[in-house]
Amino acid sequence: MEYLSEPFEETEWKQSSEIVVAGEPRGMVEVFYLEERPELDEGPFVAEERNLIGAVAIVLGRMVELREVEQERQRYRDHLEDMVEQRTAQLEAANKELEAFSYSVSHDLRAPLRAMDGFSHAVLEDYADKLDEQGKDYLARIRAASQRMAQLIDDILELSRISRREMDRQQVDLSAMAKEISEELHRLEPERQVEFIVAPDVVANADSHLIRIALDQLLNNAWKFTGKQDQATIQFGATSEADETVYFVQDDGAGFDMTYASKLFEPFQRLHSEAEFSGTGIGLATVQRIIYRHDGRIWGEGAEGEGATFYFTL
Repeated sequence: MEYLSEPFEETEWKQSSEIVVAGEPRGMVEVFYLEERPELDEGPFVAEERNLIGAVAIVLGRMVELREVEQERQRYRDHLEDMVEQRTAQLEAANKELEAFSYSVSHDLRAPLRAMDGFSHAVLEDYADKLDEQGKDYLARIRAASQRMAQLIDDILELSRISRREMDRQQVDLSAMAKEISEELHRLEPERQVEFIVAPDVVANADSHLIRIALDQLLNNAWKFTGKQDQATIQFGATSEADETVYFVQDDGAGFDMTYASKLFEPFQRLHSEAEFSGTGIGLATVQRIIYRHDGRIWGEGAEGEGATFYFTL
């Protein structure tokens, strides 16, 4: 590209400087004088002029390099957007397939499970006098296994639905929610001696439906894992750490070995046997997915026989 003054004439008085882009020559800056001038001791161009021309060439080289970098970034962004669109379409298709599969699992498996449970119950009621104790025990085990399988299906479907549900964030009174859940637990097992300590005025910006599921799961876990104690304490509250609100549910129940803390939120992973505490191993995975959907974090701390505390942010 040339920039010519008026009137322009090439003379023998010329100074040039190479334009370099990313270490490679891309052009030249050439400056001509329009009229002859006496040659100075240091040449036709003084040092300041030569330095200025060299500086212009450097600036032009950097401008070209920045423009090329930006063009490359734009090409990358365009490519990335295309990839995101393709992946989004693939995920939507996969989600539809998963939804159809979930419906199929729910419909096709529930029916035989209900049949197993129902007929086993009928045999126990109608033919109890014809069965010995071992036969009754076998039927009771069939019923328990079918009920456990049905609960597992419900939990898996709930986990799947949580991932697809649209978010509706608003101010939620978590203290009131925790009190309602604690009252429900006391109504279910009024003989339990459990003290609930709920901090007042704990609020959060969250999806009320999803956060209710998460809080219900955490408080139910605390209730379950304090079940072997004559007296227990369960606490819900919040603290501030580094300009961040951290919510927690704490209990003084069975606790867990921190060596296996990484397995807490993995589906089907249990730190206690079915004989000790019932469950499907889906609950904390569901809680984690809800917290992640709120762009938060969740972690647990505990010790065997000394209780556990689960912390989360939103």
